[in-house]
Amino acid sequence: MGQTAPVSAIVWTAAGSLAAWLWLLLCQGFFWRTDVRLPPRTDPEAWPPVCVVVPARDEAEVLPASLPSLLLQDYPGRAEIFLVDDGSSDGTGELAHELARRHGGLPLTVTSPGEPPAGWTGKLWAVRHGIGLARARAPEYLLLTDADIAHAPDSLRQLVAAARTGGFDLVSQMARLRVASLWERLVVPAFVYFFAQLYPFRRIGVRGARTAAAAGGCVLLRTEAAERARIPDAIRQAVIDDVALARAVKGDGGHIWLGLAERVDSVRPYPRLRDLWRMVSRSAYAQLRHNPLLLTGTVAGLVLVYLVPPVALVAGLATGRTAAVVLGGLAWLVMTGTYVPMLRYYGQPLWLAPLLPFTAFLYLLMTVDSAVQHYRGRGAAWKGRTYARPDAVVGDET
Repeated sequence: MGQTAPVSAIVWTAAGSLAAWLWLLLCQGFFWRTDVRLPPRTDPEAWPPVCVVVPARDEAEVLPASLPSLLLQDYPGRAEIFLVDDGSSDGTGELAHELARRHGGLPLTVTSPGEPPAGWTGKLWAVRHGIGLARARAPEYLLLTDADIAHAPDSLRQLVAAARTGGFDLVSQMARLRVASLWERLVVPAFVYFFAQLYPFRRIGVRGARTAAAAGGCVLLRTEAAERARIPDAIRQAVIDDVALARAVKGDGGHIWLGLAERVDSVRPYPRLRDLWRMVSRSAYAQLRHNPLLLTGTVAGLVLVYLVPPVALVAGLATGRTAAVVLGGLAWLVMTGTYVPMLRYYGQPLWLAPLLPFTAFLYLLMTVDSAVQHYRGRGAAWKGRTYARPDAVVGDET
């Protein structure tokens, strides 16, 4: 009799987890599908001018693998690159000049805006400086791309063609992150999977839908839309700048699109768990707007959705409760099945799919650590800068 209550609690919790997974499977914008790629497009009769803005802080390690791909873009129209050296100490600016001399291609301007003033993140201050210089060229579009992103030779023309054909003010591609080390294989595909679960790509491109997001590594933005939404001034404090940018543009009536990239790749390595941990934890609590209630709800949600299924299965086997085994096993099966397409997209072995609960547990710990660092006054740290109050921020301007 004493075991009835706890065992029943396990069964009911497992049933709740299965119900949550069935809802995610069918009602969350089919987030688990990976077929949202650049929409149908045709070449415009006249290719509009484009300026590429690349904020870069201490990027000498990755620049040789990324900057040449921008310099050698096969773009039929007028295009120019502005690399903004955001206070680098590793010779990023000098290396950029050397790469331009070596490879030729599109015109490159390397500039530095100095330290950001109070109320600005360093990256967005650099973007503001780059956009300010670009305005003198009167571009129709701005390509905002990170210094660790390598583009296929036709990347710019495909982005512009997609924006023109679909009438989009913002077209963004989620760059394919590097997956080489054991920890990258375990954590990186799940990072994109969780992002898509939070911001289903299919909903982002729907006019009138509230869902808005972009991937900061590759954002083609119509200059007129940027000015209308006061980019980047309206989001100057945003640590999660890509989501804030998309919200600002869509909130001002812009038509936006986000999907997975085919030949846009991040070359930044994250070989160790602590590298990935730092990447996630620096902004995880900012995503929750530094709200303890949202943190509590997120932790409870992660436990219910990702940890309960394997625990219920094991507990059911241990106690002989068939209902717990069936409900927990079905929930785990649905979870595993929704993760398979992302693993295929990244070319990873499918035996990693059942390990998603373990990866989710790591993300839970990273999120809690992000909150702990915030309340210790350390804020979001990135390359020697710490933002004590990051993201007052994410989308509050919209």
